[in-house]
Amino acid sequence: MPQLRELDGLLVGSAVRTDELLERDISRQRLAEETWLVAGGFLERNCFWKSRMIESISLKFGAHPYGASLHLDGTPVTVFVGPNNSGKSKVLQEIQGYCQRGLKNTNDVILDRVSLSGSGFEPSRDFAEKLVVEPGPKARLKEGEVLIGRGKLRTKVDFEDLITWLENPEAHKRQFCKTLMNMFVLMLDGRRRINLLNDVSMTDLQAPPESPLDILFRSNDKRFDVRRIVYEAFGKYFVLDPTKLGQLRVRLSDIEPPTEEHERGITGKAVEFHRRAPEIATASDGTKAFAGIITEIIAGDPRIILVDEPEAFLHPALSYKLGKEIVGSASDTNKRIFASTHSANFVMGCVQSGARVNIVRLTYRDNVGTARCLASDKLLELMRKPLLRSTGVLQGLFYESVIVTESDTDRAFYDEINTRLQRLDPPRGIPNCLFLNAQNKTTIHEIVKPLRELGIPSAAIVDIDIVKNGGKDWQNFLAAGNIPDMSKLGLGQSRSVLRGGMDETGKDMKRDGGIEVLGNEGRQAANDLFDQLDSYGLFVVRCGELESWLPELKSNGHGPPWLIETFELMGDDPNDSSYLNPSEGDVWKFLDDIGKWLGNSDRKGIPSE
Repeated sequence: MPQLRELDGLLVGSAVRTDELLERDISRQRLAEETWLVAGGFLERNCFWKSRMIESISLKFGAHPYGASLHLDGTPVTVFVGPNNSGKSKVLQEIQGYCQRGLKNTNDVILDRVSLSGSGFEPSRDFAEKLVVEPGPKARLKEGEVLIGRGKLRTKVDFEDLITWLENPEAHKRQFCKTLMNMFVLMLDGRRRINLLNDVSMTDLQAPPESPLDILFRSNDKRFDVRRIVYEAFGKYFVLDPTKLGQLRVRLSDIEPPTEEHERGITGKAVEFHRRAPEIATASDGTKAFAGIITEIIAGDPRIILVDEPEAFLHPALSYKLGKEIVGSASDTNKRIFASTHSANFVMGCVQSGARVNIVRLTYRDNVGTARCLASDKLLELMRKPLLRSTGVLQGLFYESVIVTESDTDRAFYDEINTRLQRLDPPRGIPNCLFLNAQNKTTIHEIVKPLRELGIPSAAIVDIDIVKNGGKDWQNFLAAGNIPDMSKLGLGQSRSVLRGGMDETGKDMKRDGGIEVLGNEGRQAANDLFDQLDSYGLFVVRCGELESWLPELKSNGHGPPWLIETFELMGDDPNDSSYLNPSEGDVWKFLDDIGKWLGNSDRKGIPSE
């Protein structure tokens, strides 16, 4: 008989229904914290699973190649983001392997260790006994041995050893992981999550449930949670059909079951209700994957769930919904979820769920890896500000670097220049770079600064007339580069002198040649100033403005008209003799120089934390 315990004046145990507790405003999270696990609509004492198994994980590197390695305290959900080939999928495989072996793999390149946590309580024999399964007729057990298992997995173990491992899994990591934890780790790749909701055999309702669908069929609370989420996503009602006797099928109904009997019964009304609802097998891969992941999180047995690209097959809005629901649902269960993603919408959903979540950005270039845990408040800033949201700035999480320009015309031109540089053999320019644009030069800092605070290498490109802007505009520009305060005074004085020299020429610094309108001394002073800005990733067009590049094309106009004519003159077929290939100087060198700063791991201007 499970031990009863008083919780807010109510004795709780295996005979107390969860809805009775919820009516007293005792939340599911509170129940988890009080070591009572919701299962099949009832509460079951299970101190061990309160720990969620993983206390923390440590990676082999951190935010900087020579800095401290990243240590992540456990949260219900950890999401890995970063450019292609940065190790997002690899780290999931390494976590899975560690949880199955309890040992480091010499081939692991990202994960250093996984720390396990005990329950914080003396583990009861009741829990250990629940793991025990009946041995088959051919089983040969030594004295003191039992057979434990989940699903089709079976392992022989000394019962007293099992108790010891449950008490302190960190001290017995190898035995704990190989014998027990291995049974509760699930990797959800693309194909597997599509098949999560295939038909399953019904089990004896007097016996413990054996599958997530079996649990949902018995638990109204869990089934209603899944139904709500699926309906909000697809406008269909998730229902379980038992009318194929001995089997459970998932259907998506246009109408909600009028009564519980219509869904869970085998009467004529139930048969007719389910006949009208299509089976989920006929739905899209996205629908099956979405509903399957949610079902596994809410009702599945695995305590460690690893999901590679959960947004696959999903529309962006559904990716956002899935991220939000995964974090929210995991916070109400005793599970650890690790996901890797290329979707900014999925990340937005995770962060805006309001629950604790680790967002970890990985990079890997030239055999050097970095890992940085991104601050949720900084991510929320990217999501909430209209300027940042409208420019798609969050996409920068998935690129090695970002370049921010004054306008969309600038963005399109520099992106095309970089594309042509990348096509060379060997390639030049900037690999895996996202080009974004602000509204003008005075708003560039609103994009560059928050990206750098997330550790994303971000460069700014501005026309030379930035030197006309003193005061707040100049200070914001320097702040975007994370330039030390002690250096700002000297840079400000240099800017003021340079502007004075430009004004004395009586010429337009943007359209009449940039620094070339100055004398030798003035040009040297201007180059000194701009060299210092370059070292912090703030790049000024020294020849004047965007339209000053590629003078041999003799394009006319300004802004979009200039861009259209320039693109026509540049050509679009690399095999055509009129196609403009990169040369060594002009804008081609300008982009090469920016690429050197972005690719330098010791670059200035990126906050250390």
